[in-house]
Amino acid sequence: MLKQILAKLPRKSSKSSSVDSATGSSSSSNATDVVNVISSRLNAVKRMSSSIFPASNTAGAEMIEPHILFKDVPNSDKQNLFVSKLNFCCLVYDFSDPDKHSTEKDLKHQILVELIEFLASDSAKFNESAVSAMCKMCASNLFRDFPPKYASHGARGEAEDEEPWFDLAWSHLQLVYDLLLRFLSYNSLDAKVAKKYVDNGFILRLLELFDSEDPRERDCLKSILHRVYGKFMVHRPFIRMAVGNIIYRFVFETERHNGIAELLEIFGSVISGFALPLKKEHKMFLTRALIPLHKPKSVGIYHHQLTYCIVQFVEKEPKLAGTVIKGLLKCWPVTNSQKELMFLSELEELLEMITMDEFEKVMVLLFRRIACCLNSSHFQVAERAHFFWNNEHILYLIMQNRQVIMPLVFPALERNIQNHWNRAVLNLTQNVRNMFSEMDPELVLVCQQKFAEETSQSTLAAERRRMTWERLENAASYQQPVANDVSSIIESAPCVVAC
Repeated sequence: MLKQILAKLPRKSSKSSSVDSATGSSSSSNATDVVNVISSRLNAVKRMSSSIFPASNTAGAEMIEPHILFKDVPNSDKQNLFVSKLNFCCLVYDFSDPDKHSTEKDLKHQILVELIEFLASDSAKFNESAVSAMCKMCASNLFRDFPPKYASHGARGEAEDEEPWFDLAWSHLQLVYDLLLRFLSYNSLDAKVAKKYVDNGFILRLLELFDSEDPRERDCLKSILHRVYGKFMVHRPFIRMAVGNIIYRFVFETERHNGIAELLEIFGSVISGFALPLKKEHKMFLTRALIPLHKPKSVGIYHHQLTYCIVQFVEKEPKLAGTVIKGLLKCWPVTNSQKELMFLSELEELLEMITMDEFEKVMVLLFRRIACCLNSSHFQVAERAHFFWNNEHILYLIMQNRQVIMPLVFPALERNIQNHWNRAVLNLTQNVRNMFSEMDPELVLVCQQKFAEETSQSTLAAERRRMTWERLENAASYQQPVANDVSSIIESAPCVVAC
């Protein structure tokens, strides 16, 4: 059957014709190969982007070259050109070598600027393919693993005089961050469509970037996360949970993170928007995340933002002041004077908002700690503790509860007058003592008598301890020769073992 079919085909047995046909076919094939190479080079970016993006999202965009300006295309094609430019910007270049891919880097920089100008014109409208392309372009450029040297560094702030590290690719990263912020702030952006792509995974990768050592990047991330929190209400519980997990890991595991201050700054505005009464979830965030943040050594880096968040909670619900003060007293530093100064400043802000009922619950523990601060050998800590009596509201609380507070702090004042080395602290101590004398002279006399009795008792106890040690030393020196004789007898005696 096959032979019959082949026999019906026309045959060309001429050698010259066969050679000509071979030559012609080879020349045509070579020309086709050249065209294919050229077209493949021109469409390299398109093929790469088509492998990244789904065909449904880029079907219309592949027909427009990304280097074409927006003003050169009709309004009907601007959406496709927008997606085409985004696909082109998905290519990521190595900035460690400034001479490598310099032309491509300049072209990408130019296209990113064009995209920002297009969004700034307020004429853009985003369909689902544009939203998808935008999120994937941002993910390709921003979401990256930091070098190992990031993990080897200690907590930022232990060496505050060190110069910050700046990302070499910031010239492109800054434009991508600006583009993402403008995109999220766009009025015509449909949150219902965008939430499909700005999902939990996208938000988690965004939060991971807060560990960047580049302060410029963290500042941009702060604005973007705040915009995401305000734009997508459905993601708010997840964002709060994810930030809480970052804080837990920082406090209880690593004590290494560069973006705690920025995250707390965002949450300061978030907490101010909490509705009353506060939910249990919000109170748990205070007790389990914010209060333990006082423990790490690098608390000085973010203490201002932390204090603001806690003050926002107490302003919402004043009953929480007692809980916060108890947490502070549990985390109180013993040998870090700078940390003590920060804690005293935070205490003063909390006491300005505390109610009388809550104050009475914590005043004994609180003023025992303040009495220790009054006696601190670090003059700044002692001075800061004395300044509590300059606050009218705190002074009112002390006056109303002087029967409990004065016996707690009076011995510390007397010891300062007798022994403290700093003249400024002595003057402040004398002023506080005079204030107590004017407030309740009878109670001062009672406290003074009690202090004299305690001093005499402690002196007698110290003398008894000294005499006891002297007797022990004398007895030990008297018994030493006898012990030596006994040991020599034991060494000379034969050892008999009964079997």
